[in-house]
Amino acid sequence: MLSRRNLLTGTIGAGLALTAAHPQRAAAQSAAVNLERNKDVVRRLKESQGTKDEAAVQRELTAPGAKRLRAGIEHLAKNAQDQDFPNPGPNLRTAFPDRADTIETMIAEGDRVGMIFRVSGTHQGNVLGIPPTGKKFEFQEMAMFRLADGKVTESWFMADEAGLMRQLGAKMPSRKDGQTIVPALSNAGEDPDAVIKRLQAGPLAMPEDRNRLLIARSKGSVPLPKSELAPDFRQTRVGFQHLRDYGDKKGVPSQNITDAMPDRHDRIEDFIAEGENVWMRFRLAAVHSKPLYGLPPAGKHVDVTEIGVMRVVDGKWKQAWYFGDELGLLLQLGFVDTLQA
Repeated sequence: MLSRRNLLTGTIGAGLALTAAHPQRAAAQSAAVNLERNKDVVRRLKESQGTKDEAAVQRELTAPGAKRLRAGIEHLAKNAQDQDFPNPGPNLRTAFPDRADTIETMIAEGDRVGMIFRVSGTHQGNVLGIPPTGKKFEFQEMAMFRLADGKVTESWFMADEAGLMRQLGAKMPSRKDGQTIVPALSNAGEDPDAVIKRLQAGPLAMPEDRNRLLIARSKGSVPLPKSELAPDFRQTRVGFQHLRDYGDKKGVPSQNITDAMPDRHDRIEDFIAEGENVWMRFRLAAVHSKPLYGLPPAGKHVDVTEIGVMRVVDGKWKQAWYFGDELGLLLQLGFVDTLQA
């Protein structure tokens, strides 16, 4: 007769055997739980902003000594330093008192979380030197976070500052010294061919590994074959969309970034891959030597961040959406107020 003790022993033994037989499945399930936890932490932080619970949630979910590596409104903020412009308030809410943020999508891998959200509101107060216009606006912002033990340890943001300024009809606010703060050339990132070589060495067991390699190859010295694209591949946004729109209005849509900067050689900074989705952060690195959407060659080096949000289905690249530091690019080229013309 099978006793209760024998039954329990047999059941536990079978469970242990099943776990031993499928360690990758157990590890994957545990990892998935952690990813959802990390996403929830970042979601709570974002949704708490502007509420009565913001301070408490920030204390709960942000690690002591957490670093903010980049501000969303980075260039306007740096241009405003030491200028005695009116304070726009926490998260610009004095300037944008009706500000509302809407999360559009999130991705997570390991200890990192990526987020795209949309900011909307009305310009009712001075924002970093731009007097109130009373205009409504809506722009996108990207964020990347690193977490440990359920708390954010690092955050990085990049907003569509060029889009905001276009909607407000604003130019870069004048400084006392008459200068404009131009982002430095960073030389950050890694040569794509070196990244590709490392990824090819594996492991390539998981779909995310193979998807990451496919997207990295789009930046390599060897062009990615069209056979790697899905038949219905779509690019839904170019990285420097406002410049593209400007070029369309000027009737020179073919004078794009790659044509205007033929020595372009981007450098890869980071990936976040989850399921079919891959986000790649890289640096646009080149010299502006040919006309760019009607802008004359500046002969200047550029080095700005761009992020690609990709989708890979059944091993084929199906969708691409790019988001670049457009205001930073215009500052480096010396055409910062061109889009307002």
